[in-house]
Parts: sequence; C-alpha cells; structure tokens
Amino acid sequence: MASPLRFRRSDQRWTASRAERDIFDPLDANLGAQRTTPRFEPTGNWNIRRYDVDNGDLALFAWGDDHGYWLGNTETPESLWRTEKYGWRGVPHQIARWAQRELLAELLDEDPWLEPYDHLSWYFLPVFMSKDGRETTRAFFHDHASGFPDADSDDALAFYNDFLSTGRLDEYRETMAGKLGTSEVFDRVRMTAAMGEFNAAKLLVDAGYEITPEIEVGTGHSLDFRAREGGASDTMEADGGSGTLVEVTRPQPPTRRNANTPRAAVRETAGTKATGQLQHNGDAVLFVDCSSFREDEWASIKGERPDLPHRPAVVYRVRPSGSVDGYATGTPPLDVDAILDK
Repeated sequence: MASPLRFRRSDQRWTASRAERDIFDPLDANLGAQRTTPRFEPTGNWNIRRYDVDNGDLALFAWGDDHGYWLGNTETPESLWRTEKYGWRGVPHQIARWAQRELLAELLDEDPWLEPYDHLSWYFLPVFMSKDGRETTRAFFHDHASGFPDADSDDALAFYNDFLSTGRLDEYRETMAGKLGTSEVFDRVRMTAAMGEFNAAKLLVDAGYEITPEIEVGTGHSLDFRAREGGASDTMEADGGSGTLVEVTRPQPPTRRNANTPRAAVRETAGTKATGQLQHNGDAVLFVDCSSFREDEWASIKGERPDLPHRPAVVYRVRPSGSVDGYATGTPPLDVDAILDK
C-alpha cells in the first residue's frame, strides 16, 4: 500500500535536458506519458514540469539552482529512488502551494461533487490523490456518507468540511488525513475508525479544549489525543500530567462484526483497547464512538448502558446534523456536559 502523497527532494543539479532524460523519458517508456502545460506557476525562480501519464497518473517536478522536488502518484523514476521524502510542510512554500493548486484543480475536474467542500478537499488531498487510495477514499465520502448510517453524503461532507474549516487540525493534516489509508481495497472499517477520531476531535474542540493528536506514552504506545483546557501552556509534556489523554474506539454494528448485539459489539471493542493501549494508561479517557450504529441500535446501547472494561469512558453517537447523544461511565476528568451538549 502506497503512502499519502509526499515530496521527494533531489540535491543534485537539474537542467531541462536532464529532466527530459531522467524523468520524462523513463515515464514515457514504461507507462506512456505526455508533457503538459502546468495550470499554475509558483512564485520564485523555479523551473516546472507537469507529466500526465496515460493511465491517469500525474507527476510534478520543479527545480532551482541547487535541488529539485518531485511529487507524483505514479512510479518514481530511478534517478529519484535514493532521494529523501518530505511532507508538505517540509518543502518551500512556493512549491507546496503550486503542487496543491495543480492537484486540487485535477481533483475537482475528476470529482466535481467535492467543489463545495473546499477545506475537506484540501485536507484529504494527500490521500484523495494518492497512488493507490484515490478511488477508495473518495468513494468512502461520496458513496458511504463518510461512515454514517442512514445519512445523506452531502450532509456528512458538510459536517466534516465545517469542522475542518475552523483550522484547528490544519497543523496535523498529514497525520490525521493519513489515517484514512491509501489502499486499493475498500476498507470501510479502517476509514470509519479514522473518521471516529475526527468526531472525537470535534467534540473536544467544541467543548473548548485544545487538542494534540498522537501522544506517545511511556509504554511505547501512542494515544489518540491530549486534551487541555483552552489557554493551558503548550510547553508541558504529553504524559507529564498536563491535560487528559483520550483514546478513541469506534465499534462496528452487529451486522458488520461477529458480535451479535450492539451491547456485545461495544464491550468487545472497548475490551480490545483495555488490554492494549489502555492497559498501562488507566487514567486515559476512552471515547466510544457509536456513530456507525443505526438509531435503534444506539437506543439499545443507551438503554442498557453496558459495563465497560475500561473506565472512565464517554459513550456517544454523532450525527451529520451536529447532534450528539451520549453518557459517561466512571468520572472522566473532562467537562462531559460541554462535550455532549449538542
């Protein structure tokens, strides 16, 4: 499975003739490719090339006096095999901005239904335009309502676009977007689990918390978030007593797992976390996102309130309308009323 789109940086000297010989010619020979005019130009003194591959792949290359940058969802030419990879924040802003404009324009040409959701399109661009995951990730949002049952895809897209437009997760874009995966095989479970983390992030942010994803703890695990009250110092260490650690799990409904009741599905999923990431992090709060359950299944869970193998926990169901229903078990060190007040 290929990773989300990242840049490759070459520290060698490039010229137009070398780009033709070492990049375009191998692409054309192996897959068939065309040199096409880029739609946009970067600021600064950069030479740029765009290559449209016959199989629908796209590649961009830019070079200056001392180095070049490659970005593509196609095979990498051998001349760039030993180059280092960089994220979107690790390359010059002019290059990242140019590549983003080229790819976004291509994405919206291919799937114009994404056009109203500008921040979501930008946020998930590294997976929407990835080599292996571009079809499956887009289908998840368009054909499967972003993992919500009995929901309209446009409502779900608007829900996530509105939250992402706040910019609160922009800094963590590559980490969070990458959770969606870039597999050619459609993996609904993985993708709904990934969006469960966005649901949790929205609840925490709406309740006034500052959040940081992917917190490494002393056991060698990473927990999904650290939540601190707004205005708390950003200099405190993740596992040094500042803020509250949160781990998210999103059980699948009985129709999609071995458990034959909603209660059993919730307990099984929570149990996996209790014996895994949370086994030695008992103070962390477990967020159990039941947003994959239909209304009748959720009513059963809320009515029974099954005993969970980890406490404290917050159990809830989010809908694309923004409504949240849920309850807490144990005593979470968070403002549960604010989190569930929707």
